[in-house]
Amino acid sequence: MVVGDFALELDTVVIGAGPGGYVAAIRAAQMGQKVAIIEREYIGGVCLNVGCIPSKALISAGHKYQEALDSEIFGVSTKGVELDFAKTQDWKDNQVVSKLTSGVEFLLKKNKVEVIRGEAFFVDEHTLRVINDESAQTYEFNNAIVATGSRPIEIPGFKFAGRVLDSTGGLNLKEVPKKLIIIGGGVIGAELGGAYANLGAEVTILEGSPQILPSFEKDMVKLVEKSFEDKGITVVTKAMAKEAVDNGDSVTVKYEVDGKAQEVTGDYVMVNVGRRPNTDELGLEVAGVEMTDRGLVKVDKQGRTNVSSIFAIGDITPGAALAHKASYEAKIAAEAIAGKPVEIDYRAMPAVAFTDPELATVGLTEKEAKEQGLDAKGYKFALGGNGRAISLNQMEGFVRLVTTKEDNVIVGAQVAGAGASDMIAELGLAIEAGMNAEDIALTIHSHPSLAEAVMDTAELALGMPIHM
Repeated sequence: MVVGDFALELDTVVIGAGPGGYVAAIRAAQMGQKVAIIEREYIGGVCLNVGCIPSKALISAGHKYQEALDSEIFGVSTKGVELDFAKTQDWKDNQVVSKLTSGVEFLLKKNKVEVIRGEAFFVDEHTLRVINDESAQTYEFNNAIVATGSRPIEIPGFKFAGRVLDSTGGLNLKEVPKKLIIIGGGVIGAELGGAYANLGAEVTILEGSPQILPSFEKDMVKLVEKSFEDKGITVVTKAMAKEAVDNGDSVTVKYEVDGKAQEVTGDYVMVNVGRRPNTDELGLEVAGVEMTDRGLVKVDKQGRTNVSSIFAIGDITPGAALAHKASYEAKIAAEAIAGKPVEIDYRAMPAVAFTDPELATVGLTEKEAKEQGLDAKGYKFALGGNGRAISLNQMEGFVRLVTTKEDNVIVGAQVAGAGASDMIAELGLAIEAGMNAEDIALTIHSHPSLAEAVMDTAELALGMPIHM
């Protein structure tokens, strides 16, 4: 290899080392390809460093703090409970995040993936330039997988600075704010709002839609709304945020509801109104890659763009911005490059909100099934009838199966309650495998377990419930 004015040759190059990129690189290497991965900032991407993982760490810390404050129902009395938030943040950063990111670096090295630091720009469909603080280098490649992820949307009147934070800033506060305002009651806003409320903050959530968590069904969201009410969280729906005014030691958010001007003051305001794909500074247009009006990359069922040598996965492609979607698409793209007859199939793509209680959904809702012409029905089993949920004192929630009436094939499922994020996996497998309710009902579930509620729901769908 010669550096300078000559291009270095790469077989498969992956741009971005998040949950899409690093998975694509490892799978491509496993398929026998010589792989390099280009990353300008975080190994592990937003998810591992300033997204999914650290937010779940704060959520867990909030739960532990609340359990320590109040477990009298179990006969456990505590005194003098204090929160050392600096220690919480140190644990999050140096034991959770650091452990996972160093693990990803090890996996890349183990699979002989070359890591190239810098920003990548396409020159044409087989050439790119990588620029860092020290140098610039040209590379020629056979195939490229673009996995550059997304960034928070900055809305007018809420420039990210000072006391106006994006989700990254919200995760890295040095202290628990006395009053926290959150713009956007979607998954990120609801999760972090609940976490900071558990840690002792007074939280206000402003959401433009008629309900928080608009991507989940109303009966699921009602459980979170009740939990928020119990925590003292103020939720304002149909609220249109107008401006943030920095007062020096506080920030005032001006907003409107039904045309009426209102305002609320807090220590910080965190804006979580969606994410923008990181496609605007890659030179994809120069390479001839077709994009949507929103800056998303158009791809086929293998993640291939209209340029046969360039693939795209994750948040920069149409569909939900989910880390596990990116990882799934990563494997498809890497295997497609290797010539495998694979295709993307989203019918069993789960979505989870790590709220109190947790919400999870996979496949179709009953409404969606009917809109697609399926003769289907939903069957709902309350966790109040589950022994493990009762012993955990977490009876709020339910499991719902959506099955076809003719042969009870499972086409969708929703879980609200303790363990929903884990229980949804069994139901995703059932949909992926084309199982019916009888297959679930005949599967022996351990006792006592939350997963028994899945079996109970399947028996309900068959008309033979035991625990109802």
